Formats: sequence, structure tokens, C-alpha cells
Amino acid sequence: MNAAWIFSAHKHIFKEMTFQSLGLVEPILKALQNEGYEKPTPIQAQAIPVILEGTDLIGCAQTGTGKTAAFAIPIIQNLYKKKQEQPQGGKRHIKVLILTPTRELAIQIAESFGSYGKFAGLQHTVVFGGVGQHPQTVALRKGPEILIATPGRLLDLINQGYVDLKNIEVFVLDEADRMLDMGFIHDVKKVIALLPQKRQTLFFSATMPPEIVKLSSSILFKPVKVEVTPPATTAQTINQSLYFVEKGDKKSLLIHIMSDLSIERALVFTRTKHGANKVVKDLVSKGIRAEAIHGNKSQNARQLALKNFKDKTTRVLVATDIAARGIDVDDLTHVINFEMPNVPETYVHRIGRTGRAGASGIAISFCESEERAYLKDIQKLIGIQLPVVTDKFYSSSIPAEKEFDRPKDNFGKKSGGRPQGNQRRNNNGPRNNNDRRNGNSAPRGTNDRNGGNNETRQDGGSATSANGGNAGGKKSYPRSNNNNSNNNRSASTEGGNNKPKSEGNGHNKPTSENVEQKKSWLANWKMKRFTR
Repeated sequence: MNAAWIFSAHKHIFKEMTFQSLGLVEPILKALQNEGYEKPTPIQAQAIPVILEGTDLIGCAQTGTGKTAAFAIPIIQNLYKKKQEQPQGGKRHIKVLILTPTRELAIQIAESFGSYGKFAGLQHTVVFGGVGQHPQTVALRKGPEILIATPGRLLDLINQGYVDLKNIEVFVLDEADRMLDMGFIHDVKKVIALLPQKRQTLFFSATMPPEIVKLSSSILFKPVKVEVTPPATTAQTINQSLYFVEKGDKKSLLIHIMSDLSIERALVFTRTKHGANKVVKDLVSKGIRAEAIHGNKSQNARQLALKNFKDKTTRVLVATDIAARGIDVDDLTHVINFEMPNVPETYVHRIGRTGRAGASGIAISFCESEERAYLKDIQKLIGIQLPVVTDKFYSSSIPAEKEFDRPKDNFGKKSGGRPQGNQRRNNNGPRNNNDRRNGNSAPRGTNDRNGGNNETRQDGGSATSANGGNAGGKKSYPRSNNNNSNNNRSASTEGGNNKPKSEGNGHNKPTSENVEQKKSWLANWKMKRFTR
């Protein structure tokens, strides 16, 4: 097969294709029939023949297109045929390695291999972190042919001598873009360095950022590219909508939407673990059954929450992006973005939890004013404008067409950036040179805990201006009072001049009074400086 071929997915091309026409063996066909599979999806119809031939492959397809079956089915067939032709005695070796970014996705892939290979007589196991390794090492000693793993736990087990990759024939890197997002790319490269040079490599990613393209070119040999939709597009079967809503109204809007009892289950996304817990608390307080799934939960708790959601015991599952990878729930109709993701590609992954394998789905997003920059990036990526839903009770008072800069963090940087070394972390932090340049500082030694805007009094107290600061760049310094030297008060000077304001006329000719005033000010300044 010409490795330069690029398949283009058009549904009418594969409308008449069946799994039988792909040349699959009877044990696999029987398993697919048990699962209720009738016709292959576009990604399956294109990828299965390529993988059966032993060719390297790049699969660019969003979540929910049947991607797991696209590589699992031909892998099972090739192993099954080899086993039939060359029965092996003694210890089995790991022949196939599937690397995934999250535990949930690893478990979901393992379940798929169990379903499709039910009658093929092959052994598989899954290893991931967050749980004890003993049951996993026991399973590894039995000699599985197929290993599904997350990078961190796999490297741990390799270092302990439980896993040997020298006999790997097929390597699958799934969700490569998420590996990059989650910071696993270096671990992935360590694993790849341990693999045999002669192998078949299957590379799957929903999006293809430059680093992923570079990685794929370094590990693939004359690959065939299978692309069912343009990168980073959303499934056409998903009905997407958008609410412009203020942050304080999001909770009420979510409860309002979930009051529709026709919504059997909904997957709700937040950006943080704390946010997920808070949403669950709010929903439960209104009698809506909800659970959270995120990185702070134990693996057993996460699995229980997911099981309850699949069994419809739990109506709402609130998840963070990382924890939600691999959530594969049949007939999930609704995905709700309680908070807009700050990475555009994440939006594609989120809503891909619904509308899977050609089914219809609904994706609803809540966008507050500070998230509109995120929305702009998302719409640019997916190439469509999300239709806006107007609700008189929850709509934002800020016009929909108004644009905002990307939200800034506490350091004054755009979201995601690191603070510079000389930036103040908050109003109570150390001074920096920029404060003086901007004319907002008092002399050293004065009380600047409130941003350098307090006037100093010789009795050790402070008097703050009525508007909370020194308007117009004024700075305040102490001066003597001729009527009562023991009752000093403060006076301000213009333009940031560090000298006391002269009360003389003309050219501020020095007088004995001014000299005494300056001496008094310097004495007070030194006392404050060296005794604080």
C-alpha cells in the first residue's frame, strides 16, 4: 500500500461496508455481533485494513468516532492468526503496548479489548497509578500478550523488572495531544526509547499541534494517514449552544436546566477540583443526585462514581478535564461546560463525550464575561460560532458582541503565564522599582502595606486619603508645625519631589525655619528607617 495515501472520510463511501467485508475472523465477528455492532464507522473502515497489513498509521479523529475499535479489532485479529499458525508453549511475552494518558481511558480500552477479543483466547492486562501495584504485578506474571498502561506506572514497573518491552511488535500511542497537554511527553519518549526498532506504530490524536507532528515523524515509518474530519472539529451530530451568564448565576442556571426531568444524565465540566466539589454540593442541596470525579479522588472512588453514573444511580457527574478522559458512557445525551476551558482543544474533547459513534448529543456552555476570550479561541479553532441562547432570568447584562482580553491572574499576567521576578504578588508583598516609577510610593521607612498610599505621622499612626490612595501621583511627607512642635501633621508635595514643600515665597529661598523643618523631617525618616 502506498504510504503517501491520505484517506478522506465521506459517509457515503462506507455506507455499504460491513465488518464481514473487512475480512475479520469469525471469533471477532461473533464478539462484535454480541456488542450490537453492525457497520464500521468511517475511522474503523479506513484504519482496520491498514493495520491488518502491518503498516504504520496516523489516525486523526475526535473522541467518539469509534477510534478504540479501529485499532483494537485488527490488533486482536493479527495476534489471533499468529497464535493459530504458530502455537507457542511456555511463557508468553507482551506483544502489544497501548499507552494512554489517564487511568479512566486505560480502563475503557482494556474493557474494549475484553469485549472484542472475548472469543479469541488472548490475554490482556491494564496498569495505571493511583492504586496498589500488587494486583497488577500478579497479572503481569501470567504473561499477557496485550498491555494497556499509563506512562508513569509503566516506567515504575519497568524499573522494578516487572515489564520487559523487548518483544513488542505493535505500539499504540493513544490521545497523543492529551499526553502533551498533561506533561507526559517526556515519559512517552522514555518508553519509546525502550521499544524495539522493528515494530508497527499506531499514532492517534484528536488534534495535531506542532509538537505532536514532530513526535509522530520521529517514531513512524512511512505511515498512512487516516483523517475522518479536519483536526479539532466537533461531531456534526452534537447540537451546541451557549449561554452568556454572569459567574454568580451559573449555579442557578445549571439547576434550572437540570429541573428538566427529560435529561436523564448530564456530564458537567469544571476547570478545578474545588469547583467540581462546589457544583456537586450545590446540586445535592437542591435534591439532584450528583458526584464528582477528579484527581483528588481515590481510584476506587472515581470508579464507583463512574459506575453509579453509568447505572443511572447518579444523574449528574461533575468532572475535571483530566479525570474525564476515557469516560465512555452509552447514550450520554448532555454535556455542560459549567466553566469554559482555557485551552481550545479541550472543548473538542469535552463535548466528544456525547454524540459518540454517530449518536446525537447536546453540548451546553456557560460563558461569563471573563471567559469570552476563551470562547473566541474556541470558536476560531472549531470554525463555527456557537448559537446563543437568550434567557431573561440568567442572561448577562454585558452585550454578547463585547470582547474581553484574556483573563489575568493575580500577578497581572495573562492566564497561564508565570509572574516576573520583580512583580508584586499582591498589595502586601515586597516593594519593587516599578512602584517608584509610577509615582505610587512613599519614602522608604513609611508604612506601605496598603500599596504605598498612606501618610506617615510622627506619632507612629497613619492617615489614608479619603479616596483610598494618593490621587494624581501625590506623595505625602511629614513636616513641622510652627505653632506646636509636638503636634506634627502631614502635608503633601506635588510631582513626587522628595523634599518638604517650602512655605516661603518667590524662589524658595532657604530660611532658618526651612532648615529646621528639613532637619526634623530627616530625623524622623532615619528613625523610621532603622527602627522598623
